[in-house]
Amino acid sequence: MKMIPLGRTDIMVSDWCLGTMTYGNQTPQNDAHRQIDMALDAGINFVDTAEMYPVNPISAETVGNSERVIGEWIKATGRRDDVVVATKVSGDNPGWVRGGVGYSGAMMADAIDASLARLQTDVIDLYQMHWPLRGSYMFRQNWTYDPSGQDRAETLDHMADVLRALGDAVKAGKIRAIGMSNESAWGMTKWMDVAAAEGLPRMASVQNEYSLLCRLYDTDMAEVAVNEDVTLLSFSPLATGLLTGKYQNGVVPAGSRLSINDDLGGRMTLRTLPAVQAYMDVAARHGLDPAHLAMAWQGTRPFPVSAIFGATTTEQVAHLLKGRDVALPDDVLAEIDTAHRAHPMPY
Repeated sequence: MKMIPLGRTDIMVSDWCLGTMTYGNQTPQNDAHRQIDMALDAGINFVDTAEMYPVNPISAETVGNSERVIGEWIKATGRRDDVVVATKVSGDNPGWVRGGVGYSGAMMADAIDASLARLQTDVIDLYQMHWPLRGSYMFRQNWTYDPSGQDRAETLDHMADVLRALGDAVKAGKIRAIGMSNESAWGMTKWMDVAAAEGLPRMASVQNEYSLLCRLYDTDMAEVAVNEDVTLLSFSPLATGLLTGKYQNGVVPAGSRLSINDDLGGRMTLRTLPAVQAYMDVAARHGLDPAHLAMAWQGTRPFPVSAIFGATTTEQVAHLLKGRDVALPDDVLAEIDTAHRAHPMPY
């Protein structure tokens, strides 16, 4: 497994990251602990979670359970030093976390302490803001995105307030690095400008959706990544399972995300399955598993990526790990580019 620096920090992370958003509901604790062991055995040292997890569905009653499952693994194994732990503080929400109140400098210390307690650790390696409070174009909101109501001065004041609190947490040894999620190019540069002006912690990473089917990151965000040394933690690199091919021809496997969410968060459109088929055809022509193709492609991008894969079962993790050493030759990459031009934005 390739190791890459996390932004400009001295933290080295694997270019694959184990996602845990099903831990505590779809994935029971014993299976979750097996998944972590399997990932570490394969050379993966990076685990991502969030205070609001598990999801599908999200509920106030289960908030924090994914962190608790990881905390129990840390307690049981004593392997805290073997894993880089990332978690996230929630933004404005319908009431799942803190009654719907988002993050601010005033509440940051309490949120960090609560995650530390659930994770049963003294330090969080990467602490992320789950989404910007001013709004985001992620999760299919790009189709109707309207930033005209944003207040620039209010946004910059909010960023400074949050960064000061995060700076205090870094000084206290409670977190090592910080990152954003579901953020834009303008947002990332402003976070870094504010940090530079006040001598505060700098964003090391951004966790945005990125896959063969969702490539909004390829332009402005890619430029930020290269010029500002921002590591992409790509979520849904398999497009919520679409790129495995398991939903082709109208199939809906029992227990799958599509069986719980009938449009996969807006990803299932009339264009989606034909786009998936185009990439499956590329994989088939070259004797590759489509999931292995999708994960290997992440490592070919011209900016740093640690791809976050999640799996409900240990069998799914085992299958994905079989492709950890797959490398895509130029002819496969050329065919992927051709498929992308034919199916640029399926959802």
